[in-house]
Amino acid sequence: MKMNWPNLAALALCASAALSAGTASAAQIKEVRFGVEASYAPFESKSPSGELQGFDIDVGNAVCAKLKAKCVWVENSFDGLIPALAARKFNAINSDMTITDQRRQAIDFTDPIYTIPNQMIAKKGSGLQPTPAALKGKHIGVLQGTIQETYAKARWAPAGVDVVPYQTQDQIYADLVSGRLDASFQDAEAGSKGFLKKPQGAGFEFAGPAVSDEKLLGAGVGYGVRKNDTALKDALNGALKELKADGTIDRIAAKYFDVKVVLK
Repeated sequence: MKMNWPNLAALALCASAALSAGTASAAQIKEVRFGVEASYAPFESKSPSGELQGFDIDVGNAVCAKLKAKCVWVENSFDGLIPALAARKFNAINSDMTITDQRRQAIDFTDPIYTIPNQMIAKKGSGLQPTPAALKGKHIGVLQGTIQETYAKARWAPAGVDVVPYQTQDQIYADLVSGRLDASFQDAEAGSKGFLKKPQGAGFEFAGPAVSDEKLLGAGVGYGVRKNDTALKDALNGALKELKADGTIDRIAAKYFDVKVVLK
């Protein structure tokens, strides 16, 4: 997924606020408070009973178990995750957030955990391609604050493409079905599991190939932490390394994804 922050002054302010706060040693980590935006299946969503579920949730719980720490999940809008982290609402972002240079100006990241391709969805037979020429005059839905929004506004909007940000992914799919949007742009797995393989996704398909741009779309997903929180970052990296080595994260990924996503 997920997040861009165009206001560099705000990025610097958040970074400064994060650096001014203290941090605990690894031995003192008894609880990990994860910030999450829970409407992005199969990474994070809610079951009919309201329980959090998804790949990021399962991996996060496995990390906490490895650290012998309590997992606490704090829901937050995606575009507000970095400010909320700086404000100490939680101490790590675990919400399919891609590591980018722009985000590194405000926060730090663990080692990359996995990577997911980015792809458009449109009506079957639309003929739409993820290019400025093909999308000129079209309405494309993106999740507000995501790398997909950053990319679409940088690469498509200048050519006359109407890039429409939404607060939740579910709103995008609803407007895609109603015809208010010509296409949506998101993680391919989120689009497949969260829409195309559900009843509301009938009549829709991936439009064109996956979109790659390491500068704007990043090269992997990690947990976001405050810049001075080296004890937590090291602890999370240690747990993730063990969970990769023993195959736990691969087994969790196989439960949710159709392709191999875990980075070694």
